[in-house]
Amino acid sequence: MHARIAKYSYTGDPEALARTAEDGMLPIFQAQSGFKAYSLADIGGEIISFSAWDSAEAAEAANAAAADWVAENMAGKVQLKESHIGEILIGTALGVSTKAGITA
Repeated sequence: MHARIAKYSYTGDPEALARTAEDGMLPIFQAQSGFKAYSLADIGGEIISFSAWDSAEAAEAANAAAADWVAENMAGKVQLKESHIGEILIGTALGVSTKAGITA
């Protein structure tokens, strides 16, 4: 399983931005092949986006979809600072474990 993690700077109310993302970005992610989970967190005045995917390819496709959606729907409100794709090593909510045969 793979993760897409992105960090955004923002202006405005983070709760309102999260509602906009939940109404707009979440359905796009859910419609994509390999989608597992999506979370947003406000950390130190930045928004961290975390999504989980079946494969690195699905996470990369999500990266492109997110960039397009943010450009069209949140221009001037959020700005991408960095984005990463990587393998999830442990994820208790996702059932990912380092122990063979054990689901978290």
